[in-house]
Amino acid sequence: QVQLVESGGGLVQAGGSLRLSCAASGRTFSSSYMGWFRQVQGKGRTFISWSGGRTYYADSVKGRFTISRDNAKNTVYLQMNSLKPEDTAVYYCAADLDSRDNVFRPTYWGQGTQVIVSS
Repeated sequence: QVQLVESGGGLVQAGGSLRLSCAASGRTFSSSYMGWFRQVQGKGRTFISWSGGRTYYADSVKGRFTISRDNAKNTVYLQMNSLKPEDTAVYYCAADLDSRDNVFRPTYWGQGTQVIVSS
């Protein structure tokens, strides 16, 4: 059974940094597209970044966030620097096990980890 478990969220001041981790289990993810979304309370889930050979970022985080992965550990990371209060959200890890056509179509999700950025 595929499981994604996020960790690393918390409270940080504006300008600070956090690193989120997503530990995947249930199969090998080295060839799978993996990524991150976030959701502000009362709003829909929005794309942040994904990795599948190349890496892709939403304009709102480009230059501040970096996605990386350790395939030996089946883990994907999101390094978040220069955090802003508007980055406050629940962050979700996602996996696309079909991983084709260079299009990220998540089919599995983690439970989310809360990030709060204070001003």
